[in-house]
Amino acid sequence: MGGGKPSSKGKGAEEYGVESQSSVNAEVLVEYDAIFQDHVPIVSYYNDRITPVLDAVDRLRQLQVMKEGIQLPTIVVVGDQSSGKSSVLESLACINLPRGDGICTRVPLIMRLKHHPSLVPEIYLQYNDKTVPTDEAHIADAINLATDEIAGSGKGISDSELTLVVKKNGVPDLTLVDLPGITRVPVHGQPENIYEQIAGIIMKYISPDESVILNVLSASVDFSTCESIMMSQKVDKKGERTIAVVTKVDKSPEGLLEKVTRNDVNIGLGYVCVRNRIGNESYQDARKEEAALFATHQLLSKIDKSTVGIQVLAQKLVQIQANIIAKCLPDIVRKIDEKFNESVSELSTMPRRLLSVAEVIAAFMGIIASSKESLMKILVRGENYEYPIQKHMHCTARLAEMLDEYSAELHKCSVHTKNFMVNEIEVLQETKGIELPNTLPHTAILTILQQKVEEISKLPRDFVEKVWTYIEYVVISVLNQYSENYHQLQLFIRRAAKKLVGKMKDRSIDWVTENVQMEKGTDYTCNPGYMKELHALLAQQPKFFDAIVAGCHQVKIEGFGDVKVGHLREFELILPQAFDFKMRVIAYWNVVLMRMVDNMALHLQLSIRNLVSREIENVNNELVGSTDGVIERMLEEPPSVASKRERLNTSIKLLRESQEVMANIIDKIEIGGH
Repeated sequence: MGGGKPSSKGKGAEEYGVESQSSVNAEVLVEYDAIFQDHVPIVSYYNDRITPVLDAVDRLRQLQVMKEGIQLPTIVVVGDQSSGKSSVLESLACINLPRGDGICTRVPLIMRLKHHPSLVPEIYLQYNDKTVPTDEAHIADAINLATDEIAGSGKGISDSELTLVVKKNGVPDLTLVDLPGITRVPVHGQPENIYEQIAGIIMKYISPDESVILNVLSASVDFSTCESIMMSQKVDKKGERTIAVVTKVDKSPEGLLEKVTRNDVNIGLGYVCVRNRIGNESYQDARKEEAALFATHQLLSKIDKSTVGIQVLAQKLVQIQANIIAKCLPDIVRKIDEKFNESVSELSTMPRRLLSVAEVIAAFMGIIASSKESLMKILVRGENYEYPIQKHMHCTARLAEMLDEYSAELHKCSVHTKNFMVNEIEVLQETKGIELPNTLPHTAILTILQQKVEEISKLPRDFVEKVWTYIEYVVISVLNQYSENYHQLQLFIRRAAKKLVGKMKDRSIDWVTENVQMEKGTDYTCNPGYMKELHALLAQQPKFFDAIVAGCHQVKIEGFGDVKVGHLREFELILPQAFDFKMRVIAYWNVVLMRMVDNMALHLQLSIRNLVSREIENVNNELVGSTDGVIERMLEEPPSVASKRERLNTSIKLLRESQEVMANIIDKIEIGGH
């Protein structure tokens, strides 16, 4: 029996555990002798071993673990419309499926076949979270009713799954996913893009590497032109996970041997040729007729018996299924554990849902405490490791830069070399009184001092506003960071932080205003640097006067700079007093500027420390005393947060159940020694 030998199946056949044809040929011949006997079930010796594992995979499928991105090993049945796909599935399951013109399968039909010791079959459908029992006589009608409920009563299709469980004596333990037959031309009642819809569903199921593609081909067509072959080649170019079933062989036997031997379309897991059941033949009679056909037909009898018949197909599919599950099982366990840990970790980063006013206040106090510690690090202690690359959050460095810029601006604004000493001469002339000659009036000093302070009085105010604007940004940024999971809090926090920093800024502005008025009101310093600088400046008086007498137009005063002096010759009598006055003003003004910068630095450091250590606690009081319903809003999770929490909890529940399923099957495998 069997003259021709199909080509080698290559890597794919070995990887999925399909034995070479020569090694099984003798066994198959013996089986074919037995096929003519009555009551021979389509059950392979794999059933007892694979059933628990297959049950576990089916349970994972019911749990919809694939929604978590975990692919399950699946045998996917594809074929062009009218390729005989339904007939093959009927022969494997020994049941009647819906028949008729056009697309019979309008939804992905997951067929779970399970050998049942009882002679009374148990058949039921699962869809839309319900289980609908049926029987052999009404199974086609039940599938049609379920399909109408899922996909509508028209001729459209849906990607929502329908599960058919068949527990029957003699069927192989298999799980198959039957997909809609491929058609390019929509019939009346079908959408214009019916081909694209079907192709999308098929590609979704056959693309994962865990899927084995069962391609159903009619013997009457050129295999290379079949849509199902072209689709499977897109995702399995070498055919390593594709097996082909050739139907209707009794109608087109010519050249079939050459087709399956030549293997032009790369079917790595091999071909199986079958005869379709005709009319009302019983499944037992159909198998006898099939065996007789391949044993006696002039052309078909030449095909190797290890590649013909429903019995051979069932055994190959069970064997392939067993091997792909064994191959994928460790990865499935690993991916379930990884996804579970990821979901638990992500959920743990979310805030605990707040159920009472006390919990709201406790959560808010936690936000303030964490923010306070971070602000103490970056605003007071200069510890920047929480923000290593965000230089705008390196606060002590940025504040020091601002202070340097403030000092430079003050000194730049205070340098006047044009009309040198003219203002001092005018003030001396206007403040002189009936007194000893060459006496320096105190009123003159205060007049000049008030003029100079008034010139720079805007700078300190602008500076504190700039500093507190920056601090407000930092405070709100940190508070937002720690309250990012409480979106309903952030508006309140922003408002409270602005109010708090605004109060601190007002205090600083009041302090600056008071200091400016203080500098205007009197002249005093105990800074020894004042006398030292004054003596150095006054020591240059002879050189200064000599230059004027000599007719020089410019003189360099050490500690001040180059000044033009040509215009001073007309003030010869008052010049000595004016020079003394000017040098005193220069020496004292440097003290004033230094004092303004130093005091500003000390004031800001104290204010920032008080803000972080004490004042920020007032935000808690703002919350407790608020009347705008912020506490009530805190008890209501935003839709996005609630949705995320629900999604993660659902995933964790699903994955935990999946872990239990896998743990149980691994225990059974270890106990059974498999």
